[in-house]
Amino acid sequence: MSMDMNQMLKQVQQMQAEMERLQAEAAAEVVEASAGGGMVTVKANGAREIVSIAIKPEAIDSADPEMLEDLVVAATNEALRAADRMLQGKLGGLMGGLGEMHLPGL
Repeated sequence: MSMDMNQMLKQVQQMQAEMERLQAEAAAEVVEASAGGGMVTVKANGAREIVSIAIKPEAIDSADPEMLEDLVVAATNEALRAADRMLQGKLGGLMGGLGEMHLPGL
């Protein structure tokens, strides 16, 4: 079984370039999640950065700040999970291509 190292290296470089392109594309996309029936809304991008947090005035209760804290945490975590799912969806096809490469001994 002959192995063309140059061809394999070329495939790896192409996959790396495609992954970088997809990551940049995902970083430009924004996903949104909310908690408390929409009282807190968080937007995140595909780079897992929080882009914005919106809090409706009725969510602000000086007698219960813990509720608002919990809503912000819940919406933020869901927005980050949504960003992860979006990125996995974009990279999923690329990672499936790993099976096409035959690396002896691995």
